[in-house]
Amino acid sequence: MKERTEVVSELEKERDIGMHPDELIEKLRENVEITDRTYRLETYEDCFVGEEACAWMVEAGVARDIEEAERIGNLLLEAGVFHHVLREHKFENDYLFYRFSSDEDHGRKAESGSGGKVSWSDVFGPAHPGDSGVGLQPRMPDDVMLQTATKVDQIGVEPMDEANVELLDQVHPPAWVNPEPKDRYNMVVIGAGTGGLVTAAAVAGLGGKVAIIEKHLMGGDCLNFGCVPSKALLRAARAAAEVRRAGEFGVHVRGEVEIDFGQVMERVRAVRAQLSHHDSAERFAKELGVDVFLGEARFSGPNTVRVGETELDFAKACIATGAQPAVPSIAGLKEAPYLTSSSLFNLTELPARFGVIGAGPIGAEMAQAFSRLGAQVTLFDIQERILPREDVEAAEIVHRALEEDGVVFRLGADIGRVSSGDESSSICVHLNVGEAGRETCKFDQLLVATGRRPNVTELGLEEAGVEFDERHGVAVDDRLQTTNSDIYAVGDVATRYRFTHAADFMARMVVRNALFFGRQKFDDLLIPWCTYTDPEVAHVGLYPRDLEERGINYRTLTQPFDEVDRAVLEGESEGFVRLHVDDSGAILGATIVGPRAGDLISEITVAMRAGMELDTLADVIHPYPTTASAIRQAGDAYNRTRLTLTVKKLLRRVLSMRR
Repeated sequence: MKERTEVVSELEKERDIGMHPDELIEKLRENVEITDRTYRLETYEDCFVGEEACAWMVEAGVARDIEEAERIGNLLLEAGVFHHVLREHKFENDYLFYRFSSDEDHGRKAESGSGGKVSWSDVFGPAHPGDSGVGLQPRMPDDVMLQTATKVDQIGVEPMDEANVELLDQVHPPAWVNPEPKDRYNMVVIGAGTGGLVTAAAVAGLGGKVAIIEKHLMGGDCLNFGCVPSKALLRAARAAAEVRRAGEFGVHVRGEVEIDFGQVMERVRAVRAQLSHHDSAERFAKELGVDVFLGEARFSGPNTVRVGETELDFAKACIATGAQPAVPSIAGLKEAPYLTSSSLFNLTELPARFGVIGAGPIGAEMAQAFSRLGAQVTLFDIQERILPREDVEAAEIVHRALEEDGVVFRLGADIGRVSSGDESSSICVHLNVGEAGRETCKFDQLLVATGRRPNVTELGLEEAGVEFDERHGVAVDDRLQTTNSDIYAVGDVATRYRFTHAADFMARMVVRNALFFGRQKFDDLLIPWCTYTDPEVAHVGLYPRDLEERGINYRTLTQPFDEVDRAVLEGESEGFVRLHVDDSGAILGATIVGPRAGDLISEITVAMRAGMELDTLADVIHPYPTTASAIRQAGDAYNRTRLTLTVKKLLRRVLSMRR
């Protein structure tokens, strides 16, 4: 959206219209008829007609002709002064309906704004005291660490510096004024993480009346506590590792690598704030036309939900409340000052001794990052290996990489209890070892990364007739419909595939199924994922365990990166591309461990989605040298397996006849 100053500048380029744009807007409002209008049995409130506005601009001398009037109108539209009632059209000299943004109430910041720096407790209250298929989708087993897990309360962001004030002003403005509710909404969305935001934006973009309710932070975990801050931190850690490795390439850095952890975290907060506008309350209200309610939502009936004292009536609703860190029931843990992913990025000082409980994706990523940034890191898990859901050999490669970065592993660990240490800032992990033996490990900070639990409590789901349980979340069918046929659910609250991109595409499915009689199934989706350690591990489709459970015949082809020229040149030759194909060559699943695996997996995902067989991938020309050529080489290897002894003999005869 263009700023008002940009509009002034561009209008001046058009020609001197004889008035300031603010005066133009005021006169336009005075001279076009703003009223309710009906088209094809649909009534649109408080709108004006494009051709009437064009005619007035020409008659008033604002524009020389209709073409110039359309250009001026589109500048005002791009600045957000008004928009088409369905947000589908530019401004045109036609019988199209437009509505001034000032005539809509989608929620807004109070005139006084946030009043400067604010305390998180001013908005949310005190923080938690202890927390400073079918198809080609693989099954997602329960995380062992969650067998007796408990939940933690949502917490805020610290420190309240300029970046975090900017973040808060975007994703939960303290002075936000909720709008007056519409008579009935096409869709009410509860939760403004990725799934909720995509649902709301799609419905609004199609012309529907939609409200979104968020009690915590718009943008959800991805923006605030997950993808965005974690990947910013990983980038800093990778920079430190690259400097330390520079000698391998003949680039010598004299002396120790100095890491300013405070500055690292300042950048993490700044980047997060920079990206927050896209998910902001103001953008969704002003630019997208979504009614934004900040507050706690609770169903009051099958088709009603309350936000404070306000009740919203809906035709359809979508539950997108996400999940939060789950904390295992380890004795003493609740009373200890542990961290979760929700509070980790509040750190401003590097802990000298950093413990991590949980060797899944979050635990592995953060263990490697903090070790590279200079902490002494110990990684605990009850299981005997890290990344237990991934290919065993791939996980072993990541294990070695973390070990080379200095991470100490305590796998198969039996944690008896956790306690605060003798020092005021320390925390102790007490292990059961051997016959009634005990070992104590002392840390300055302890991260608990043992999985996530769906947010289903205190939503009034019983009142709405929606079945759920606190472990697995909201019960949905394959079309993401709950036991209330008017209510759907997306994202972490309704699936074990807890990825931002999964929530995104689930949301698109809900819009089709709920509002447009769609019949799309969740099993139709093909969801890849990636763990962003160095090297990365990415996967799509079925694992061998899934293929064997389903009785599918398959063969596996592995292309090592040490046979890929670009990987060798980059000094990143540890890893492989591994594909599982059926007897016809159709790709059933793939794992990549190595450089930029998360980017490379998309090529295989496209091939699988398009039904391409592996021999077709061998015909795809890749630039040389690239790491993606490993995929083509795997296709070449598959083609060689098809050269049976009989075929080889036949080819030799043909060649001998052509000498």
